[in-house]
Amino acid sequence: MLTYILRRLALALSVIMATLVSAFLLFFAGPADPAQAMCPETKCNPARLEAITKSIGLDKPLIEQFLTYFKGLFVGRDFVYAGDTVHCGAPCLGFSFVTRRSVNEELFTRFPNTVVLALMAAVVFVTVGVTLGIIAAVRRGSGTDRGLVGASQVLGSIPYYVLALLVALYPVILWNVLPQYSAISAGVGPYFMGMLAPALILGLVTASSYVRYTRNSMIETLSMDYIRTARSKGINERTVLFKHGFRAAMSPIATILGLDIAALLTGTLITEQIFGVDGIGRRGLAALRSFDLPVIMGTVLIGAVVVVVMNLVVDIAYSFIDPRVRLS
Repeated sequence: MLTYILRRLALALSVIMATLVSAFLLFFAGPADPAQAMCPETKCNPARLEAITKSIGLDKPLIEQFLTYFKGLFVGRDFVYAGDTVHCGAPCLGFSFVTRRSVNEELFTRFPNTVVLALMAAVVFVTVGVTLGIIAAVRRGSGTDRGLVGASQVLGSIPYYVLALLVALYPVILWNVLPQYSAISAGVGPYFMGMLAPALILGLVTASSYVRYTRNSMIETLSMDYIRTARSKGINERTVLFKHGFRAAMSPIATILGLDIAALLTGTLITEQIFGVDGIGRRGLAALRSFDLPVIMGTVLIGAVVVVVMNLVVDIAYSFIDPRVRLS
């Protein structure tokens, strides 16, 4: 197991490194000019544009920019702003071209909001999706089965942003009971209550696929020989379903769950934008509009780390969930 984990860690680091290099080349070697975006239209002239370009370090060779950025991830960096030297501790993701604040501060203060939203949504879609999927599998071919599968297909076919916009535009749907989002500074209670509306919408839409995944996995598992053997021995049906069938059926679901949580942690920008949640997705979207390259790079790098770590966790957890799996 240790050897396997070390190999996976080496692969994970190589993926993160490849993502870092690719993203840096894509953004910093691309045609977008953040200096032009930062230069006021009424006062912009070649001299001012050159001064802005020099102040944000874009006048240096690309390889030097990358090495400086890469070094800062391990030992930190010093930035000169308004004549003062400001130190950014490792892992330093740079300073925003627009706000002149540390990217670490810009993103890490918002990341907990994204984590809370993703985990609350995960609780919703796992609880609802898996429960309804088991019910549909146990009652295979019945009206309940057809109704649950049909409803999940209808819900899954509606674009997510349409449902989210409906709730945001017509708050009577949920906000007569659930308040709008408020920052943690307003109190823990109002903060989590404000997260319920976006988490419910995001969770219920995602649950539509889990109903079908769970149903299909349970049906396949319940048709296996060891399940029939357990039933022939007179074992209680509930024990057969949950002790023998559910555990094996959840192995593929666990893989999907890990990837979905990673996707939520890195891709909730639509939810955050519509419901006003101050997360890294919303901040990254704002950075794209203003060509704030360090913030964009920081968002991409955090996303890559989250996806790689979640994949590693899923691979390790898979062997414990299903004892039939053996890692070579």
